[in-house]
Amino acid sequence: MALLVILMLGVGKFVMPGVSPDDPQKVLMLQIHAYIGGLLGILLVVRLTFRFTTKQPTPADAGNALLNFVAKVTHLLLYLFIAGMAVSGLGLFQMAQLPAVFSGEFPYPSDFFQYLPRIGHGLTSLLLLGLVALHFGAAMYHQFVRKDNLLARMWFGKS
Repeated sequence: MALLVILMLGVGKFVMPGVSPDDPQKVLMLQIHAYIGGLLGILLVVRLTFRFTTKQPTPADAGNALLNFVAKVTHLLLYLFIAGMAVSGLGLFQMAQLPAVFSGEFPYPSDFFQYLPRIGHGLTSLLLLGLVALHFGAAMYHQFVRKDNLLARMWFGKS
């Protein structure tokens, strides 16, 4: 999920805006972006299901109560913002009639900002990008400063 989120943020924030709406590849890029976004929404539901139905390892300790609190809030916000991206993306998908755009039955919208979910999608992507950077920095802090081997906990079956 982490790699898909980073890929989607990179493509959505930095690649797709630079491609002209007249470029025939733009619709294909948007289609791939939309379907991977849908996949991420499904993966989030699966992840949260496992998160709340299986035993979790003890939370990593940053050695500071405030940092431990920030870690909990950050994880909660990551889930919340990914869900927000999926919901706003789905709203945009429907309002902009993207299934018809993808099949060639409807023209490519000249401006996605005419659809309210696009504003939420863009704002949430910025917030999510900041949280991903914070999360990455915290993981590197644990791995290389605290040397508590936190990255090994991220793999299946590790605790």
